[in-house]
Amino acid sequence: MMPPEIPAQSDPRQQRFLKYPLDVGSTSVLVTTTADDHLRDLILQVLFTSPGERLNLPEFGAGVARLVFEPNSEPLRASAQFLIASGLQQWLGDRIDVSSVALTSEPGYEETVTIAIEYVVKTTQQPQALTVQL
Repeated sequence: MMPPEIPAQSDPRQQRFLKYPLDVGSTSVLVTTTADDHLRDLILQVLFTSPGERLNLPEFGAGVARLVFEPNSEPLRASAQFLIASGLQQWLGDRIDVSSVALTSEPGYEETVTIAIEYVVKTTQQPQALTVQL
């Protein structure tokens, strides 16, 4: 299902954010998202950007896509959990407070890692959760 397009002429008092990745809707207008969706997009950028990938911010990112090529083990999950939590704190610490980061995999399905992030949005003090499977 495609995200709803917010018309360019919507309420000017409502804060709008460009969708990530950048998308042009059926009416040739850039697709925008809500503040909560934008924050989720930012978290995903931190998770899936590998350090060294951004030219002007070489230390940006947690690089979890590399987990796909590593053997699934408890030490790997613990180090990835630390990298994710510290990356989110470093790059989004002014917007969110990370409550927990958990990496798990089901017995028999070790090739799939689930990343569960719980955080509190600083501006609204609303708890949020994001789950990503690799």
